Amino acid sequence: MLINMEPIIELKNVSKRFGGITALDSASLHVDEGEVVGLIGDNGAGKSTLIKTLVGVHPPDSGDIIIRGEKVQNWNTKKARQAKIETVFQDRALTPQQSIVWNIFMGKELRHSFGFIRVKEQVEEANRIIREIGFTSKLIDANSPVGNLSGGERQGVAIARAIYNDAELIILDEPTTALSLIETQKVFDFVNNVKAKGRSVLFIGHNIFHVYDISDRFIILDRGRVIHKLSKVDVGSPEELIKIMKETVTGKKE
Repeated sequence: MLINMEPIIELKNVSKRFGGITALDSASLHVDEGEVVGLIGDNGAGKSTLIKTLVGVHPPDSGDIIIRGEKVQNWNTKKARQAKIETVFQDRALTPQQSIVWNIFMGKELRHSFGFIRVKEQVEEANRIIREIGFTSKLIDANSPVGNLSGGERQGVAIARAIYNDAELIILDEPTTALSLIETQKVFDFVNNVKAKGRSVLFIGHNIFHVYDISDRFIILDRGRVIHKLSKVDVGSPEELIKIMKETVTGKKE
């Protein structure tokens, strides 16, 4: 694993407004190499705006975005991709009727100089990536239709596509929503394998137990402000994290 002392990405006092509404209010956070950071907050806390700011859809109105120690001007989606940041949204944007390899390479196919797709190489690369992140079943390979996969496995295909795009930071938006315990564990296995390769994950979720189990650190967002930045060693259990969340929202200590 490569060691880099600079965070992959750092936000310093980033604000974003839509008319008279402040969606992000001087938000500061960072994600280091090879870690899983859990982002939690109630509905309307600003999580969606934060995600879209990180990937350049919503450039900040003020504040700084710093990539590996270098401040970036005029942040946008192109610069986010150049910074190797990829997002897996809730719908995963997969085509169930097509194969795993088709979904991974969709729009970014390997081609010969004549324009023909390098089919064999794509299959080999897709198989390498899905094995790397933890697909172990001999019944699943690059040519398997995505429609035959479980919810957790489909999440894995979306993560594999991010890795093919050379992502160093993968943002997972509610990746365990509506998944069973077994399927949730599959997603956790994929995330842990990604982390073991030195990549980082920003894990956004409403299920505090899931976020607690998979994350190294926690960021609590409330009404556009980063209220808490906590290490797992500072939070003894998911119940304690829930208690901190409640105190954040209500302003009352239990």
